[in-house]
Amino acid sequence: MIEIKNISYAYGRNAILKDISFNVRNGECVGILGNNGAGKSTLITCLSKIRTPKTGSLHIDNNDVLKMSRVETARRISYVAQKNEISQITVFDSVLLGRKPYIKWAVAQEDIDICDATIEQIGMTDFKLRYVNELSGGELQKVMLSRALVQQPRLLLLDEPTSNLDPKNQYEMLALVRRLAGERNISVLMVLHDLNLALRYCDRFLFIKEGSVYKYGDESIITEEAIGAVYGIGSKITQIDGKKFVIIG
Repeated sequence: MIEIKNISYAYGRNAILKDISFNVRNGECVGILGNNGAGKSTLITCLSKIRTPKTGSLHIDNNDVLKMSRVETARRISYVAQKNEISQITVFDSVLLGRKPYIKWAVAQEDIDICDATIEQIGMTDFKLRYVNELSGGELQKVMLSRALVQQPRLLLLDEPTSNLDPKNQYEMLALVRRLAGERNISVLMVLHDLNLALRYCDRFLFIKEGSVYKYGDESIITEEAIGAVYGIGSKITQIDGKKFVIIG
């Protein structure tokens, strides 16, 4: 169980996050939803310790990760940013960077084996020796996901993992995340803008409005009323093949 309690953050006197609290079960995918500027990405970067929260705690196995060293944190939490720097290194070397929290004097055979297994698991074995700057957007996202997974985290943080991807790659990426979360028993928090993608691939949902938790729960919280309150737009909730679907407007 991942326990997030009273996370607050401010830029100077401008409060961005206000006492954010919720729990995430093992192997569960949670979609973080809300308007631009609501604090979604700020929450992700606070939990990854890129930013330092003003108050709050993040407990994994009853240990407050926010009080741990960066190396200890990196063995429990991995983060994939919305935009990633592209350099001329191979796919394998890029993924190997994710083993940095475990590497001491030199790269061990275990590190190589973990990278090989993860690259194979996401279907990128044929690209292992390709340069990262030669990849498509979808392929690059898979490499960044692999780098995060070889950290062997308990919590995976994804900031808009489908941005700049075409519909086919959006569905492939989120299906892959969901499958690996179950297989590896990893808790996943991901910022998403597409409500229908969230409904299809997430187990629970966190609505953030003006830096506070508006609602948190299963798909029952995604209602026309909630969408209107959070996004300020009209919507219609319907069922397609037995699954909830949101029509905006």
